[in-house]
Amino acid sequence: MIDQNQIDSLDWAILRELQNDASLPVHAIGERIGLSHNACWRRIKRLEESGVIARRVALLDPEKVGLGTTVFVAIRTNRHDPGWLDAFSRAIASIDEIAECHRMAGDVDYLLKLSVRDIAHYDRIYRKLIAAVPDLADVSSSFSMERMKASTALPRPV
Repeated sequence: MIDQNQIDSLDWAILRELQNDASLPVHAIGERIGLSHNACWRRIKRLEESGVIARRVALLDPEKVGLGTTVFVAIRTNRHDPGWLDAFSRAIASIDEIAECHRMAGDVDYLLKLSVRDIAHYDRIYRKLIAAVPDLADVSSSFSMERMKASTALPRPV
């Protein structure tokens, strides 16, 4: 297992390249950062095996696949027991349009990020969610007007 103190500058260079384009062949990454193919491959393998690289995915353009509306949903509940949490977790997992779900500190209990076609599509998801999860005290939705920055890349901690 690697902890963050064991990730050196070459590892971060590899991670930066992979976060920009995970389809790059190992030799191209090695050339860009000044490592041999074998040394680069060993580092990537170590980062994968330790879980630092969780997975490699293709990022889709939401507009081009018809899911250009982003909705943030703030949820408050008065229930926090294991049974309710289990029902909530199952409901969230069953709705593909929910891209992210965060348990929050503060006034909001959960914050969801959804990708939908339009308001009518969101309304169908909303109805599905409230039917599946009892005792939601408040569900407040905010529609993104413009995505000003979107990145999946994590910065190197300083």
